[in-house]
Amino acid sequence: MNETNIQRSNFDSLMVPAYSPAEFIPVRGEGSNLWDQAGKHYIDLAGGIAVNALGHAHPVAVQALQEQGNLLWHLGNGYTNEPVLRLAKQLTASTFADKVFFCNSGAEANEAALKLARKVARDNGQPGKTGIIAFNNAFHGRTLFTVSAGGQPKYSEDFAPLPKGIEHVPYNDLAAVADQISDETCAVIVEPIQGEGGVLPADADFLQGLRALCDKHKALLIFDEVQTGVGRTGDLYAYMSYGVVPDVLTTAKALGGGFPIGAMLTTDALAASMSPGTHGTTYGGNPLASAVAGAVFKFINTPDVLEGVRERNRYFVEGISRLNEKFAVFTEIRGAGLLLGCQMNSRFSGKAKQLTTLASEEGLLLLIAGPNVVRLTPSLIIPFAHIDEGLQRLERAMTRFVASQAPQS
Repeated sequence: MNETNIQRSNFDSLMVPAYSPAEFIPVRGEGSNLWDQAGKHYIDLAGGIAVNALGHAHPVAVQALQEQGNLLWHLGNGYTNEPVLRLAKQLTASTFADKVFFCNSGAEANEAALKLARKVARDNGQPGKTGIIAFNNAFHGRTLFTVSAGGQPKYSEDFAPLPKGIEHVPYNDLAAVADQISDETCAVIVEPIQGEGGVLPADADFLQGLRALCDKHKALLIFDEVQTGVGRTGDLYAYMSYGVVPDVLTTAKALGGGFPIGAMLTTDALAASMSPGTHGTTYGGNPLASAVAGAVFKFINTPDVLEGVRERNRYFVEGISRLNEKFAVFTEIRGAGLLLGCQMNSRFSGKAKQLTTLASEEGLLLLIAGPNVVRLTPSLIIPFAHIDEGLQRLERAMTRFVASQAPQS
């Protein structure tokens, strides 16, 4: 292979086939613009799966990366560093948390949270208090522990035997949780909005009820805010709009604006169980990732940016609703902020991927959340002109999609 002649076919010959990527290869991005090898232009409403919170190559992130790249990249956890302490101070000052554990991804943050829950119970003299309650259709990562906590057997069944002590109940069903929870439960883990599971928001009464049940049974309430965190919903973290404070919160994706980083946030009392040697990670909290995340977090954590997310939500929902009046492809547009899910009409059941593929042909990047939901997670600061252009391209894709589904005469 000529090293200067990289083609999509190289993926099939070189890469473990865990993914099935698009037939084009993006090579350059700027904001919500993306260009592929052939120079074709795309409007990016996928945002790297809710990661690229400021779009591609935002100057704030680039400057932080360059400045820290000239100073210090990595040390290992035998030392601390200035950028990670600054970032920890930002996170604790802006949330309920007192302490932070840094890692590299959302899966690792959730792994740490679940391990913490069992360790806390053991430290409190209850080694049998190991039960974890999670929810159907949830997604918490791809490690063996987190994929077991996730409520989608398609991601876990091939890797049995799975970690035990995890029970799944229906989402937004407080009675089901009440029937399952006991004094042997160490944690309940929940997404305030199920992302991968279909962009399904939790009811406020449900989350408030979980808080009460966890208090009653002395279980930790873990909020997985890997996808909803760092401004995605129009609040800094989604828990802030529900009036429910978790014991542990996990965050990743948008935290680094595209640079890999994750974090578990918790209280002083609970953090004490993670004593030296209990848990760790080689790369977590390295200076490079922490510097970028600190710059991205500071930019997003302002009233103007967060209100801008809510404004863009209204603009998107109105625009997609207008298109849907014409095409009747969706039955519902749900979510919060710039985490949006468009539920496919039953007539088009299972065909969300077909629509997103047509959209990419029209120069528009979208996601799916299961076979029946088209998902949008664009830059939190996407210009309104790019939203307009994206909606025009979506209209062309919907026109082609509906025509392709029409009965053949």
